[in-house]
Amino acid sequence: MKQTFSFIQTHLSQGRRTILMTVIGREGSSPGKQGFKMAVASDGSFTGSIGGGVMEHRLVEQAKRLLKQQHALRPFLVFQNHDPQAGANRSGMICSGGQTIAFTPLDESDILTVEMILEAVEQHQKGVLRLSEKGLFFVAGADLQAVSQSNVVAGKEWEYTEQVGMPDSLYIFGAGHVGLALCKIFSNLDFKIHLFDNRHELNIFETNQFAHVKEIVDFNQVEKLVPEGSNIYVVIVTFAHKSDEQILRQLLNKNVQYLGMMGSATKVETIFGNLKRTGFTEYQLKKVYAPIGIPVNSETSAEIAVSIAAQIIAVKNEVK
Repeated sequence: MKQTFSFIQTHLSQGRRTILMTVIGREGSSPGKQGFKMAVASDGSFTGSIGGGVMEHRLVEQAKRLLKQQHALRPFLVFQNHDPQAGANRSGMICSGGQTIAFTPLDESDILTVEMILEAVEQHQKGVLRLSEKGLFFVAGADLQAVSQSNVVAGKEWEYTEQVGMPDSLYIFGAGHVGLALCKIFSNLDFKIHLFDNRHELNIFETNQFAHVKEIVDFNQVEKLVPEGSNIYVVIVTFAHKSDEQILRQLLNKNVQYLGMMGSATKVETIFGNLKRTGFTEYQLKKVYAPIGIPVNSETSAEIAVSIAAQIIAVKNEVK
């Protein structure tokens, strides 16, 4: 989102109109997920993606043609059917399903709204972005209690809202080689990365340039470090099974989207057994992804990080 709205801000400030294209609805296996965005400027440049392929190319060209017109443009919806046998609104793709894209024309009168959205994104200040047949709006400080919501009453009466300023956040306990590899991967996945370790003067921790937040902590006092929420993901990859158990014990009651712990099946069984003996239930332990990661016979730190990242993205995107 930051890249898209930075692009829009730049072009609007230079007097160029833009069109924001947003996927506000998705059916089946459509490549464009709800919330995907593109922006096209009147000079022909563009950024972002709404799903790619021939569909995206055609819609970008449509936006370019619209921006060449001199009269005022109004927001509208475009439905794309990915069934190659569809009689109407055929996208040219063959993946089945479909998606609804909102075209929202923007000009200099929208600069303030765009700047408010961009500031909220950059400063992690929550707010709600709203698109409708009336244009682009933003309510600073608002909480949607959902990632996004869409309501299409009719082709000319619709609304899409999206939570802004609450990024997906990854909390990594353990700044060793796996922790570093995870930071590298997630720095490209729009996650805010928090990295913790209890070892002072750890070179690999000090030189890590990928984490947004780094802190040396007492592993007996970590519960307060992790907030709750559907945008919170926790990975426990410390250097010792005792510290893994210390941290897991404090976080089991947290309402987070993902909680994973690295270790062999034997190590996990031992730690879970210890936790059960002190009162934790099977139900509580079932929410822990352990051994962590998707099974890919990983051996190196980089391979382990890839398997963990794949599992987290699957959870984030609700892949069953």
